[in-house]
Amino acid sequence: MEPLVLSSSSRHREHLIDMALELASKSARLRSALPEGVLTALADLVRAMNCYYSNLIEGHDTHPVDIERALKGDYSSDRVQRTLQLEAEAHIAVQLWIDQGGLRGRSTSVAGILEIHKRFGEHLPDDLLKVKDLKSGEMIGVTPGELRRRDVQVGDHVAISPGALGRFLKRYEEVYSKLGRSETVLASAAAHHRLLWIHPFLDGNGRVARLVSYAQLLETLDTAGVWSIARGLARKEGDYKRHLMACDQSRRNDLDGRGNLSEEALASFTRFFLETCLDQVSFMEGLVEPNRLRERILIWTEEEVRLGTLPSSSGRIIEAVLYRGDLPRGDVPGLLNVGDRQGRRVVSALINRGVLVAKSNRAPLRLAFPAALASRWMPGLFPEK
Repeated sequence: MEPLVLSSSSRHREHLIDMALELASKSARLRSALPEGVLTALADLVRAMNCYYSNLIEGHDTHPVDIERALKGDYSSDRVQRTLQLEAEAHIAVQLWIDQGGLRGRSTSVAGILEIHKRFGEHLPDDLLKVKDLKSGEMIGVTPGELRRRDVQVGDHVAISPGALGRFLKRYEEVYSKLGRSETVLASAAAHHRLLWIHPFLDGNGRVARLVSYAQLLETLDTAGVWSIARGLARKEGDYKRHLMACDQSRRNDLDGRGNLSEEALASFTRFFLETCLDQVSFMEGLVEPNRLRERILIWTEEEVRLGTLPSSSGRIIEAVLYRGDLPRGDVPGLLNVGDRQGRRVVSALINRGVLVAKSNRAPLRLAFPAALASRWMPGLFPEK
């Protein structure tokens, strides 16, 4: 599977390093533009968005509204839809674990990769822990966190034999776990493809690889989880899969690197991968630009007040939370110039509407981004349901 990184002599290297540095700069700017409370709320929504798009690439369409319902224990009566909700719930649980630092320092380690697969699979219904052998038609059980024991073929790519998995994964970890910050960003595309090329599991390789990439960039760029490449890959799914197939090909000639696989194809995929990351950061920057975000949310609040679904002073609380990041409950009466009881009534209405949350009855209030309101508050993040 060499080369695992672009060689120092690659004619593409200088330009791709510039792209990696630009990505680091843009990601840091996005993170620093938002109050901590808004970052947390946005990360919750992006978690559902990432799950939606990653599963969509696998042909499983579970809208973030249905994902949010599942997280609240509200499952569909339709068996197929309920199964997809449970799958999404499993994906969200793994990404939350990653967001909370569960994979810090070991996103490209063999142990980390196995743990992602194990945690994801442990929460899946039995229906999703079986794969069909395309030749024999036999249904084969998938054991979460266990390397495959069978030969597999994905398209034209015949994956390495089960007996070689340990050696290839060890080499994968040796290379990708010891890179510096800029080199890790530059090599994130290569790590993504090479893990898919190894194909360590009978099923779930695509989602594991995308979670590994998410974890790599989360830690290296300190993204705070407020953007994800999965949306970009799903929107360019055809290009994504064509690049992956091209990276499977052997070296073309003496000018195509010195490894077994094509370095030119790897450089092309790296450019596509970094361009997709930059596009997603720019998209999120536009969505959360403070004045525009504030305007969209306050327009929605004013409409709800006119409809009588929210108390008249709701906008002042929303605006305060947007500005500060969170709002102590004790500040509400003074902010609204009302008594404690009236203040609690307004807060309860906003919590019941799902736009404010708090860890406890005494904890500060912070903003939430309900999936059902994403089309108004965060237009274009995912299709409207």
